Amino acid sequence: MENFQDYIESGILELYALGELSAAEQADVEAHAATHPELREELAQIQAALGFYAEAHAVAPPAGMRERVLGNVMAQIAPAARPSASLRADVDALTATPVAAAAARPGEATIRPMSAAPVATPASRSNWAVAASVALLLSLGANFLLYSNWKNANAQVVALQNEKSSFATTSQVVEKKLGNLRQENQVLRDDEFRAVALAGTKVAPSAKARVFYNVATHKVYVDVRSLPALPAGKQYQLWALDKGKPIDAGVLTAATATGEGLQHMKDIASAQTFAMTVEPTGGSAGPNLSTMTVAGNI
Repeated sequence: MENFQDYIESGILELYALGELSAAEQADVEAHAATHPELREELAQIQAALGFYAEAHAVAPPAGMRERVLGNVMAQIAPAARPSASLRADVDALTATPVAAAAARPGEATIRPMSAAPVATPASRSNWAVAASVALLLSLGANFLLYSNWKNANAQVVALQNEKSSFATTSQVVEKKLGNLRQENQVLRDDEFRAVALAGTKVAPSAKARVFYNVATHKVYVDVRSLPALPAGKQYQLWALDKGKPIDAGVLTAATATGEGLQHMKDIASAQTFAMTVEPTGGSAGPNLSTMTVAGNI
């Protein structure tokens, strides 16, 4: 070997001392060290320096750290994430008292990589391994907490969105009802509307209803007081009689038939009488007089 300095400065001796070389590369370094005292001495100094550094930086863990770390990690990480025996082994390694390695003796003929020598490699690499294990465990714990918090926050967001949607729907319903009440109030307070009382017939003597008719605007509203319940497929239909001729004024909704507020019916240009019959759902072109339930004159 012509240039020892370049070989030393390449860093291969440090990698050898740390046990980071392949078997072939280790054999190459050992062959050079066996035939060149300068390389052997440099390698011994590197091993000794690493051993002293590991010993000087070995720190005993504080009292009670083992139980605290083990308890916190086991409580935060799901049992299925990692076997408890492996986790306890990592914590035991963390809390075990580091053993300082002895430096290589000057003049020692045998050159071995730090991975096999009892000088500095076990302590330094063990410290790095333990630190990495603890960092991994703490990272897993933190990630688990973040994931749990994210799930909780996401569930809260969904609940708020559902609550907001429900509130919006309720608001629309309330607003619609308020609008209907305002309209009914206007009809009831408008002097131009004539209230026509519809009394029960022989078909339903106790039936009662009212029609509000505006002669000027031709608007018609119906207000049910009491009507018999209808079977499926049947619906009440309002008729206006103009000079004896029946005019369709529209069918009543199920809500109106039970007395839930006023219903705006079809406009009627002229009428002297209003009556209500029972017809098939959707209404008929002409009234079924045998089912006339209520009737009244203007």
